[in-house]
Amino acid sequence: MIGLGIAVAAATLAAGLGATLGLRLLPTVRLQLAGLALLAVVIPLAAVLMSGWVMFHMGDDLKILEVAAGAATAAVAAGLALGASIARRIDRLGAASAELAAGDLAARAPEQGPRELAGLGRSFNEMAENLERLFDARRELVAAASHDLRTPLASITAMLEALEDGLAQPEEYLGPLHDEVRRLRALVDDLFELARIDAGALAYELRSTPLQPLVESCLRGLQAEARTRNVRLEGRLEAADALCAPEQVERVLLNLLTNALRHTPSDGTVAVLLAPEDGEVLVSVEDTGEGLTEEAAHRMFDRFWRGDGARAAPDGGAGLGLAIARGLVEAQGGRIWAEPRESGGARVSFTLPAAV
Repeated sequence: MIGLGIAVAAATLAAGLGATLGLRLLPTVRLQLAGLALLAVVIPLAAVLMSGWVMFHMGDDLKILEVAAGAATAAVAAGLALGASIARRIDRLGAASAELAAGDLAARAPEQGPRELAGLGRSFNEMAENLERLFDARRELVAAASHDLRTPLASITAMLEALEDGLAQPEEYLGPLHDEVRRLRALVDDLFELARIDAGALAYELRSTPLQPLVESCLRGLQAEARTRNVRLEGRLEAADALCAPEQVERVLLNLLTNALRHTPSDGTVAVLLAPEDGEVLVSVEDTGEGLTEEAAHRMFDRFWRGDGARAAPDGGAGLGLAIARGLVEAQGGRIWAEPRESGGARVSFTLPAAV
């Protein structure tokens, strides 16, 4: 009789463990816990029914105790097994968090398991990738800023040493010294503005502004440079009012037009398109230049990024203009992006909220 009771208890335990393995295959933690609760009800209920059957057929109270104990043991074992499985996955996520906190930016969490834990792992990995990109960008920023500061400082130092040694007259280097100081001041001003953008300190008074006259003014201001480069400037403009800070929009547009002129060969064309579009105003600058690679379209708004030697402007630009343009557009509630044109060349577009 005792052997029969042990066999029944063992069978109940095996059934509970088998059900636990089945619960681990459920896609979400909610379903696993709900299944565990159901299992905790079903197994004792089955034990009661089996106890009644044993009591009716055997007339032995010991069998009732053995079956009930086996059922209870199975329920406890199933709960412990499932809880340990969930705890292991959470521990792995905790270990990845600890590695990231210790400075290992390559740490990643597992993305397998129930839907909630897998989603948590994916979110953690996205955060880790963003942090890694941020730290990489910071390193690149420090290196690029150091380089762009070192170049004019080295030039200024060389000219001052030449003056001290009597190798040149002051009037000979006065103009170049002013130019290098101007470049340094422009770089420092740009870095300060980027710091304000990162801090969210840009706050402009937005007002309803007709953009067509503003775009026409920018085109007129660059006509002389376009003629010098033998590039045609065109405007395909529709009447549109935007809620914006017009001085900052003009600054962004002049930056985009200057870049387009610089990368457009002789006999090429640079065009500005202006049109209202779904509660926004779309402004696009198109050129017939060398076009954009996928990397350039993705990274051209990163500070100090230069895709090739052509990005190094002869006027001493440090590669900050497009990064500032993005900050200015986003501070006015707009978006900015770049893409290659199907017919060749590049297109840089930005949007602004339409005035109601």
